[in-house]
Amino acid sequence: MSFVSSPVVVRPPATTANIGPGYDALGAALSRYDEIELAVADHGLTVELAGEGAEDLPRDERHLLVRAARAAFDRLGGQPPGLRLRCVNRIPQARGLGSSSAAVVGGIVAARGLVENGTELLDDADALALAAEIEGHPDNVAPCLLGGVTIAWTDEGTGRAHATRMEPAAGVHPVICVPATRGYTAASRGLLPAEVPHAEAAANAGRAALLVRALTAAPELLLPATRDWLHQDYRRPSMPPSLELVDALRAAGIPAVVSGAGPTVLAFAPTPSTDDVEAIATKVAGSAIFAVTAVDVSTSGAVVIRERSRDQ
Repeated sequence: MSFVSSPVVVRPPATTANIGPGYDALGAALSRYDEIELAVADHGLTVELAGEGAEDLPRDERHLLVRAARAAFDRLGGQPPGLRLRCVNRIPQARGLGSSSAAVVGGIVAARGLVENGTELLDDADALALAAEIEGHPDNVAPCLLGGVTIAWTDEGTGRAHATRMEPAAGVHPVICVPATRGYTAASRGLLPAEVPHAEAAANAGRAALLVRALTAAPELLLPATRDWLHQDYRRPSMPPSLELVDALRAAGIPAVVSGAGPTVLAFAPTPSTDDVEAIATKVAGSAIFAVTAVDVSTSGAVVIRERSRDQ
């Protein structure tokens, strides 16, 4: 193997997973991006961090992005003599918007970009499988790698992750409501029961199927399609304000779910505007609780770009 001499820049998107009834399966990429610059150095490791959570993240081999890049280099054939990493984090940390997925996928894609013919040596299917091994949840990493709306699953025999990508419908207008407080996947997942009633499982499966149609062809079905029986109510004790906002938005006819493991709330506005969602968020929890922002479904996943972005 041989390394390219110039740095690579990767912009992994934020993601939302567990969309309503699509627990551990459905995800989407969102138009908020971290920026990663990775270069081969003569020796050692240098890590420069800025933006969201920069003060709390390690600046050594423990950084998740570095760990992911190292794993990718191993799969590609060998480690470089040294690495220089620069990250600008714009995805909120521990809010259910895929900050860890962005680090994992960004590290893998950046490492692949630093190796001559890296995409041939580690194609997207292999990159997805590696990312899922590291992050643990294929529905989180799939949209970050592939963009758009994704369905992810794990092969029962091999344990290997797979995903398929779909284009979002033009009328899908995501709005994220990001709280000031953090949430943690492990604690939230620990509230889920080992078993659920058969009737609820059947209802959830039907709505998950409907959600695929709603996200890709019929946004007018998003309100019934985002009804969930499998995980959100069980997680209510860990994020009461978030579930209160979900309830209020749905009562007003606006489709809303918990994003990932929370505590961010994902709503689907009727138009590319935050007005309706912001009014309800302010009424329910006070304007200081949730930062409400309209985003798009990012049709591009994490790819190598050759110029550092000047904006988002």
